Amino acid sequence: MRTGRGGRNWARSLITFIGVSVLSGALAAGFVVPFAGFAGRGSADVAASLQNLPKELVIDPVAVRSRILAADGTLIATLYEQNRVPVPLGAVSPIMRKAIVAIEDSRFYDHGALDLKGTLRAMLRNQTEGEVQQGGSSITQQYVKMSLVEKARTAAERAAATAVTYERKLTELRYAIAVEDQLSKDEILERYLNLANFGDGAYGVQAASQHYFRTTADKLTLPQAALLAGLVKNPTGYDPTNDLTRSKARRDVVIKRMLELGVITVSQANRALRAPVIDLARVEPVPNGCANSRYPFYCDYVVSQLLTNPELGATVKDRDHYLKTGGLQIRTSIDPRIQAAAQASIDKHSKRTDTAVAAITVVEPGTGLVKAMVQSKPYGNGRNHTNYNYNVEKSYGGFGGFQNGSTMKAFTIAAALSKGFPMDYRINSPEQIDLRNTKFRTCTGTTRDPTYQPKNSTHSGDLTMVEAARFSTNTYFLQLSQRTGLCAIAKIAAKLGMYNGQTGEPLDQVASMTLGVGYVTPLMLSNAYATFAARGKYCKPLAVTSVRDKSHKLIPGPGLDCRQALPRAVADGVNRVLSQVMMPGGTGGHLRFGTRDMAGKTGTIQQNLAVWFAGYTPNLAAAAVVADATLPYTNLMFRHTLNGVDIADPTGSGTAGPLWESAMQGALRGLPVERFVNPPRKMIGNPNPTPADSGKQKPTPKPNTAPR
Repeated sequence: MRTGRGGRNWARSLITFIGVSVLSGALAAGFVVPFAGFAGRGSADVAASLQNLPKELVIDPVAVRSRILAADGTLIATLYEQNRVPVPLGAVSPIMRKAIVAIEDSRFYDHGALDLKGTLRAMLRNQTEGEVQQGGSSITQQYVKMSLVEKARTAAERAAATAVTYERKLTELRYAIAVEDQLSKDEILERYLNLANFGDGAYGVQAASQHYFRTTADKLTLPQAALLAGLVKNPTGYDPTNDLTRSKARRDVVIKRMLELGVITVSQANRALRAPVIDLARVEPVPNGCANSRYPFYCDYVVSQLLTNPELGATVKDRDHYLKTGGLQIRTSIDPRIQAAAQASIDKHSKRTDTAVAAITVVEPGTGLVKAMVQSKPYGNGRNHTNYNYNVEKSYGGFGGFQNGSTMKAFTIAAALSKGFPMDYRINSPEQIDLRNTKFRTCTGTTRDPTYQPKNSTHSGDLTMVEAARFSTNTYFLQLSQRTGLCAIAKIAAKLGMYNGQTGEPLDQVASMTLGVGYVTPLMLSNAYATFAARGKYCKPLAVTSVRDKSHKLIPGPGLDCRQALPRAVADGVNRVLSQVMMPGGTGGHLRFGTRDMAGKTGTIQQNLAVWFAGYTPNLAAAAVVADATLPYTNLMFRHTLNGVDIADPTGSGTAGPLWESAMQGALRGLPVERFVNPPRKMIGNPNPTPADSGKQKPTPKPNTAPR
């Protein structure tokens, strides 16, 4: 046996610990420290443990759910690690405050950080009842424990915060004393009610009120408050959605305790005891994450943009955590009316069971605001579902795009007009042209294709730029691209946000560039065409318009990012040329509706692996694609369906065009009619032949040719 001063110090430390353990409720909770384990520690170790206890609890902000909103303020999605909506104590009904104090710490307002009398009473009652009916730890101690668990970021930290050791209990006690010095009783109770887990994914009294009763914390009734107060002890075990019988028994314990303390009358208690526990049909789930969003693919795109913002954290992991815990209000650009119009078009012209996929993105010219984003395959892992967003680049978690076909000709037109070629510039464009080993200038030299002998799928002849655009004549634009040089086309495309959606690299400068190249997304293409509509003003696509923290302070973000990428006159010229595509006889002529100015371009890539229609008015720009999204890609006309029907002759105009038309008709409804600006007369030239030109070769239509 130990003797002398060392032995006396050890004995005193042991007595101190046992006393503190009782006072802190450790023994009441069934915690026993093995005597041998404690006695095996030297007196110096024990003394050091007691002397080195922390003196102040650093309280982190509680995790609060974030909300993603549409442009009109309606909810798109909720993001959270814990579903929590903090409220001030004044926004919690008095009966709820009384219920939690009654069952967890009835002398809360009368004692300090711990309650010896209450702890001993709870021990005796719990032993008499045969189970834990009342808590031994004070509300302050419980708040400290919950705070330490909340601060834990790793499994090891969580284990340390809940470890059954005297060091943890002593640490909690020391923290509780510090908290009582820092905060008033009401402040502690407020934080406790906002931090507590109330089961079934509801954290904090406000979220629990909404979840279980579809009400707010300030409107809780006695039986509702008693139910919630009873949940704190064992949120899973007493969860009414798990076990109504056990939940009612626990609720009734709370009501009887409130009666015992004189908090409520006998009449109130009897009515509350007779009240139904909960209406399970009215339990309100709170969907979490983009998978449960109104617009899951758009939501994913929004989150991917947010995760690039360093203002939300130093690393992607930090930003993701802040998004789910920071109580952010994220306002986005999506317009539910325009989104509904685009979705209606998808629903009208495609089915989720189709083997081909369809996608549409709508962008606002002059701002880059992404107004709608839809696709035919719904979000999910089941059959005929997908997790791929077919509208965006791979860097945003998307599929990464498809070759864009003849929609690329718009950039060739812009390059030609920039270099002074007028719209009436004629090139003899036969049905087939031999471009084997023909040099095309690139930004680094030249390129050539030793076997290239491309054909037209529509009209041939001696054509102007306008006529070639209307008919989408391949041999015209190949020769025009040779004369402008591929570098000029590539630079304009890059300025308008075009790049390889799979790799992020610049588009390849190859002989066939003007007929489609690389992998392009509907988002990318609609935004590039929006630049023409905005008279050469390019804006980066923008989905997140503002982010505010839980104190409503604006968090810096990218915002509108616009620049004049093309001279206005050049953009006006492109609009003039592409507007002729939408006139009778043009490949997009049958898609025109109303009296608005509109322009567009079809796109059909080699072997019919994808078809496009991209078009715009001064108000909105949209790109629609129908494609094979399997690997390896196959021809759309072989064993592929759209809207439940075999695709016999896939074309940009006839297959993708109707999707664009229906979406834009709905999207433009109610918007003002705006007009394109005429380009300079010199740029227009004389695109329409006059009688004096009658000796020139006229366009020769290809027999039985479907619109492209």
